[in-house]
Amino acid sequence: MAGALFGKQLDIHSGGIDLIFPHHENEIAQSEAHNNQGDWVKYFIHVGHLHIKGCKMSRSLKNFITIKTLVKEVQPRVIKLFFFMHRYDVELDYDP
Repeated sequence: MAGALFGKQLDIHSGGIDLIFPHHENEIAQSEAHNNQGDWVKYFIHVGHLHIKGCKMSRSLKNFITIKTLVKEVQPRVIKLFFFMHRYDVELDYDP
């Protein structure tokens, strides 16, 4: 799917830290085999999860909050600051 949209090589690809192995390793292997070339992705960024009150945010757990709902409770500038002050590769815990 990514190849159909972006071509045979990506500069940056990202995903959750829990998907490094085996999901992303398999994705890279399959894409490189399909395209018959190496270096399908130049940089792979793995990001930490967003937690809500200490539990990983998930639709299946029904503990998620939408941005639309969040901006009704918290000023957008505060949300931006909250995200910008946090490292991308570690868990982020939100608790109103």
